This record gives sequence, C-alpha cells and structure tokens, in this order.
Amino acid sequence: MAVARPPERSAAPRPRRGGRSGRAWRWTAGSGLALVVLAAVHLVAQHFVVDETGGMRTYQQVLDYLANPVILAVEGGLLVAVTIHAMLGVRGILLDLDPGPRARRRIDVGLSVLGVATVAYGLVLLVTLAIRA
Repeated sequence: MAVARPPERSAAPRPRRGGRSGRAWRWTAGSGLALVVLAAVHLVAQHFVVDETGGMRTYQQVLDYLANPVILAVEGGLLVAVTIHAMLGVRGILLDLDPGPRARRRIDVGLSVLGVATVAYGLVLLVTLAIRA
C-alpha cells in the first residue's frame, strides 16, 4: 500500500537580515535621529537666544556665531545629517519604482556623488564664513 505524502515545497528564498536595504534603513533612522537633535540645537541657538527683534541674526552675528569651533562642528554635523537623510530618502523613492540591478547601481553611485558634492560645497561655505569671522 502506498503512503500519500504531501507535495514537496520548493525552498522559497528567505529574506536576508542585514542586507543592503537593512543598512540603508539604519542609516536613515540614525540620520533622522541626528536631525532631530541637531535641528533643535540649531533652532535654539540661531533663533531663540538672539537679542534682535524677530529672532534673526545679522550677518556679523552669524560670523561671530560660526567663529566658535563647537558651533561650527554642530552646523557641519547638521549639514551631513540632512544630506545623508535626503539622499537615502530620494534613493528609497527611486527604488520604489523597482529598477533593474544596473539602474539600482547607477542610482546608488549618482546619489553618492551628489551627496559628497553637496557636503563638500556646504563645508566650503561654512569654513569660508568661519574664516571671515
């Protein structure tokens, strides 16, 4: 007598833990957390502790503000966090369009180049203002 066995299931691919998308998610979450902290510091320091009416600094006050190395580091950190978060957000939107592997690679490279250029340009501007102080 033959025993009926259930049909064999093909081994479905299991999602990998810690893959590229997992890293991107962690970077996005980490940069988002950094944004909350750094943006709060920026808003308080730039707008709430200013003696001017309306909470806006004059050009000379901005130069004096950026002359402090700690503040320069905070503003540079904010620039880096915003850029990372923005590039990963754009990457996520583009990957929702389900591009092929070649297009994904181009997206990754293009956004990396754009992000590095953005941070470099922003840091040049920050340092230029700090030098003028």
